[in-house]
Amino acid sequence: MTQPEPWLRGPVEGFEPLLMPVVHALMQVREDVEALVASVPAEHVWQRPGGAASIGFHVRHLGGALDRLLTYARGEMLSQAQRTAARSEGDPGDPAQSLIEVARSTYMSLDRAMNQLRETSRGTLHVPRKVGRAGLPSTTLGLLYHAAEHSVRHAGQAISTAKILSGTTKA
Repeated sequence: MTQPEPWLRGPVEGFEPLLMPVVHALMQVREDVEALVASVPAEHVWQRPGGAASIGFHVRHLGGALDRLLTYARGEMLSQAQRTAARSEGDPGDPAQSLIEVARSTYMSLDRAMNQLRETSRGTLHVPRKVGRAGLPSTTLGLLYHAAEHSVRHAGQAISTAKILSGTTKA
């Protein structure tokens, strides 16, 4: 019997209960990326079927965007390194990075995110935060929820691209 999805496993000890949807979403993302790493052939990682973004891009962008969104959630601005990395998320490199190499960085972003969530208290959730150079308005809670849904979206897009490339409908 397979294990239920994270949101059906109950609360995770050590996290603010209001953040449990974010925690569960990021747990699901990690499991989805791990399944991709175990199943995607190397020749599919950087392919762009029909011009769509590659699996490698989605996995790399997931980790990079998560890191950037959590930077804003801490009330900080992006570093030059973060801005530079964002511009190269679709570049496979030469030689092209393997999916496990891309995923390692994403796993580190997910680990840092979970650590930040553990340290996030209820009292900080409605603190105003500024996003981007334009300083667009959000809150800590808004950024955390968006980080979760954005991560889930890109994991799902990577899974869909993998299915298209494999010519199947199985995960």
